[in-house]
Amino acid sequence: MNVTLRPTRPDDTDILVDLADRTGVFQPHEIVALREVLDDYHAVNEGEGHVSRTYVVADRVEGFVYFAPVAMTDNTWEVWWIAVEKGQQGRGFGKQMLEATEEDIRARRGRLLLIETSSLPHYQPTRQFYLKNGYRLAAQVADFYHDGDDKVIFSKKLTSAPA
Repeated sequence: MNVTLRPTRPDDTDILVDLADRTGVFQPHEIVALREVLDDYHAVNEGEGHVSRTYVVADRVEGFVYFAPVAMTDNTWEVWWIAVEKGQQGRGFGKQMLEATEEDIRARRGRLLLIETSSLPHYQPTRQFYLKNGYRLAAQVADFYHDGDDKVIFSKKLTSAPA
């Protein structure tokens, strides 16, 4: 089977927005924000070091990941978006994308990767996914998104501390 994680192209935007919407995880305003993020990526942010990769299996888009360096830090990065086609979840595609993202960031001398998500119950599989892939719960900010919806931050050290 032909599997690639290729740079996201402008013509991927509609496909990726629809894919994220079909997961049933993201709220409508988040889907709108994703389109804006991808439009900004192609207009400016790719030149600012942001990275977007589209996961293609047998010529079909099955997922994507978007990550960026965090300003004013010593090589800390954040995953802004990661999504797998709803019917393909649980088959290892997310893990493959996350591992490829970590390797890409290491190659850019990234030392720490952060991922944030929501505390709402329907995000439980997402939180378990990060824990299962070696991330630790770094922080939880109560009522961040709205009352009863905390911001949950996971982290993973990508490099060893110097001796």
